[in-house]
Amino acid sequence: MEISPEAQAIIDGLLHKIAVLEQELADLRRQLAKDSHNSSKPPSSDGLKKPPRIMSSLRGKSGKPRGGQKGHKGGTLRQTDTPDVIEIHDAEQCVHCQALLTQAMATGFEKRQVFDLPEPRLEVTEHRAQIYQCSHCSGATKAAFPEGVNSATQYGERLKAVATYLNAQQLIPEDRVAQTLSDLFGVASI
Repeated sequence: MEISPEAQAIIDGLLHKIAVLEQELADLRRQLAKDSHNSSKPPSSDGLKKPPRIMSSLRGKSGKPRGGQKGHKGGTLRQTDTPDVIEIHDAEQCVHCQALLTQAMATGFEKRQVFDLPEPRLEVTEHRAQIYQCSHCSGATKAAFPEGVNSATQYGERLKAVATYLNAQQLIPEDRVAQTLSDLFGVASI
């Protein structure tokens, strides 16, 4: 059976329209599938189709018991044999009968160590150059100050190095470096 040219034109027009509609449908499905995880859309645009939150760990079970394993020596912080400061804490009376205790009754001790930073403070070194008066000619001679000691007051090399490190290596702005040194060490103005 032969199709008339008018019928063929209608069929071609319908096939073209179907192809256009299929393309539009595919585009709409692609847009509907977008959310904050697979596009640049914000999470607030996800609406009610937000994916469920995973409430449990994604790690699988290892078969080992919880906590430290046999043979593990514990954390990295261990007591030292040479503490910088030793504080002795004495008891004054027995916890059982309330009798007074003397140092002669002490039989041992239990020790605990606290690792902490020393209290930060500026250390001030005063340089004094002696002035001499010669007994032969009465001329005055002053001793030389060490190299780098140029002013009546100045900051030392270590403080300058810390300020430079914070600014150049840690990229902290100069005004925040000054504030940090003031907060930690009481540095007036740098």
